[in-house]
Amino acid sequence: MTVQKIKILNDRGEEVEAIAPVIISASRSTDIPTYFAKWFVHRFNSGKGYIAWYNPFNQKPLHVSFQNTKIIVFWTKNPKPMLPYLQELDNSGVHYYFQFTLNDYYREGFEPNVPSVSNRIETFRKLSDKIGPDRVIWRFDPILFTKSLTPYEVASRIFKISKKLKNYTNKLVVSFIDICNYKKVQRNLLKYSSVLASQYDTKTISSVEPTNEQIKEFCSYLKKIKDYWTERGWNLEISTCAESVDLEAFDITHNKCIDGELMLRLFGSDPELREYLTGKTSEDKMDLFEAFNENSKKVIVIKKDKGQRKECGCIESKDIGMYNTCLNGCIYCYANTSREAAQKNFKKRKETPYAESIWLP
Repeated sequence: MTVQKIKILNDRGEEVEAIAPVIISASRSTDIPTYFAKWFVHRFNSGKGYIAWYNPFNQKPLHVSFQNTKIIVFWTKNPKPMLPYLQELDNSGVHYYFQFTLNDYYREGFEPNVPSVSNRIETFRKLSDKIGPDRVIWRFDPILFTKSLTPYEVASRIFKISKKLKNYTNKLVVSFIDICNYKKVQRNLLKYSSVLASQYDTKTISSVEPTNEQIKEFCSYLKKIKDYWTERGWNLEISTCAESVDLEAFDITHNKCIDGELMLRLFGSDPELREYLTGKTSEDKMDLFEAFNENSKKVIVIKKDKGQRKECGCIESKDIGMYNTCLNGCIYCYANTSREAAQKNFKKRKETPYAESIWLP
């Protein structure tokens, strides 16, 4: 579906062309709820109504208007700074849900600037209480194994967290670290992690990427976790993100993070959104129960996002994040050239905290 193009006035009063997407992703490449919550809500609700996104390869700006935005998918490791602004978003009439990555690599120091596990669990529960468990999706990703961090150990940590999240979410999404194709990530793993530097070198660091045998072992433990909770009345769905491996034997499905079926199920009473997702107007008398049955995917007419990898099931959206802007410091991050680059950008934008972009050229 073609994204509408419109004319807007930028912050300097100049007329510029902008795209006006219905679905906004905020964002796969940075943590907007943690570091840019106030900026985002200001740009969204203050009358500005747009942001500037810079192509990471040629630095050309693209203006993104919120005029037609009906759905925002937030991605974050710590949405606590966003909580005070949720009512403003609700008042605007926009719909949203969260992809909340709650890992436990605390002992290894793989995510040095995220709060403690217990702190993030508390935030997760508060967010779920505010907006409901179906709108807070738990992610534990990426999964990586080391000589000491075995599949059993990672699964044990997931099970421990699950005890605190029972009924605060209905889905767990996992993915496996992909470093063989990312030399930058390989360098950063050794540069920023003393744990990994003590166990691997430049020739062996790629072995941190899970093998098929490790994946199957790990997923056998996930199956036990799922069965454990099913027996206790919590139907926790477990899915993988952008993985080609078939794990159906472990009752693990392929996920769609930007998920039209979920949007229809959660927000299908919005006629404009329903028409966008299904191509049917209110006059077509679409049965909303279609959004709840197994054939709901046949109802969605929005195509797969061609900008994502082949294995990704997400439908089309516009991601508004920028590389070199996140300060979480995760050693496995593909979106930052280095921690220093992100820190440099963050210092630059202190003088203009509400600038049209979170990345300053």
